[in-house]
Amino acid sequence: MNSSLLAGFSLGFSLILAIGSQNAFVLRQGLRRQHVGAVVLVCAVSDALLISAGVAGFDNLIAALPWFERAMRLLGGAFLAFYGARALISAWRGGEALESSDNAQIGSLWPVLATCLALTWLNPHVYLDTVVLLGVISGQYPAPVWFAVGASCASALFFFLLGFGARYLAPVFAKPMSWRILDMVIALVMWVLAIKILLG
Repeated sequence: MNSSLLAGFSLGFSLILAIGSQNAFVLRQGLRRQHVGAVVLVCAVSDALLISAGVAGFDNLIAALPWFERAMRLLGGAFLAFYGARALISAWRGGEALESSDNAQIGSLWPVLATCLALTWLNPHVYLDTVVLLGVISGQYPAPVWFAVGASCASALFFFLLGFGARYLAPVFAKPMSWRILDMVIALVMWVLAIKILLG
């Protein structure tokens, strides 16, 4: 049990460290201190569901339905391209800076959660990492269920640290130029991922 748990945790943590659309969104919400708990929870629960599906053998179903992978690739690529364009427009306009928690206006929860869900569930790379890769590797360990628990805990810990740790960067992002740079980086990440997804 211990070896499976530790293996799942270490591999899950190493996979999620890569900069991706989901991570960039969590970081941005953490910097703005808007609905961070809800965003972190949605990401952690989504990853746990995907990891569990992979360990349960859902990767075999994906392999049997080639149209599903193509559909996810098109939807995911289009959404990432759209989100990257929004980030670039935000960088072009500029003017955003962190406000004190007393003065900051908090946006509506539901659009934030909808964007978070789309960035998670419409990204084919998420399926490749969680469902396929972790699902296949889990079969090499004596306790695949504990492997899934370890990977899910790593995901939850990472999102918690990213979302709630972002506030320590607040002094940097009190300057509008820092937001413009972040938005340009996010736009670049989104477009690179969109191109990779659409080109296969």
